[in-house]
Amino acid sequence: MAEVVFQARGLTKVYRTGAVEVRALDGLDLDLFAGELVVLLGPSGSGKSTLLNILGGLDRATDGLCRFRDIDLVRLDDRGLTEFRRRYVGFVFQFYNLIPSLTARENVALVTEISEHPMRPEEALDLVGLSARADHFPAELSGGEQQRVAIARAIAKRPDVLLCDEPTGALDSHTGIRVLEAITAVNRELGTTTAIITHNAAIKDIAHRFCRFADGRIVETTSNQKRLAPAEVSW
Repeated sequence: MAEVVFQARGLTKVYRTGAVEVRALDGLDLDLFAGELVVLLGPSGSGKSTLLNILGGLDRATDGLCRFRDIDLVRLDDRGLTEFRRRYVGFVFQFYNLIPSLTARENVALVTEISEHPMRPEEALDLVGLSARADHFPAELSGGEQQRVAIARAIAKRPDVLLCDEPTGALDSHTGIRVLEAITAVNRELGTTTAIITHNAAIKDIAHRFCRFADGRIVETTSNQKRLAPAEVSW
């Protein structure tokens, strides 16, 4: 069996504003395995972004167990979470967060300068099909190209885990396919454990497994017997 990279048991996250209590996660259980690509599917408010933030060390659970291999994420202090993110996790968000005054190569190089065993920026850009655009600034790139630069930046430090929050949410279907092709290439060629959260049900077909969220819990987990290539997905 593949190694369990993340293990969550009874994971709970409660937000309080005055007397109002919102349970964003309500006793969630989940395992993520080495090298797999998982789609976390659900509507806004179902808890999937909260889970991704906890897995990535951007937030802490209120209660329950959340482990990355032998690291107890619930017990880490701020410094420990920062070190965890730096060493193990790459993030891709809906909005690209590129620095406008830097070229694609330079945006990627920012990450390689603080990584232990980075790949060259050119290598990361080539993996997402953008080697020819390395010297272009974000304003000279399309939305899909900017998102692929963001993916290259996330993977350049060779993270164990790639966490993607609505990576195609701001893109049309044609451009979204190119972005998903880049993500699946990273998963296939680097063996990076990859989780994609989305409300787009079609994207589940590219995954090894998808989990459906509702009310802070996973209500369905299904393995794909026949995965589709991104270009085969019916948007």
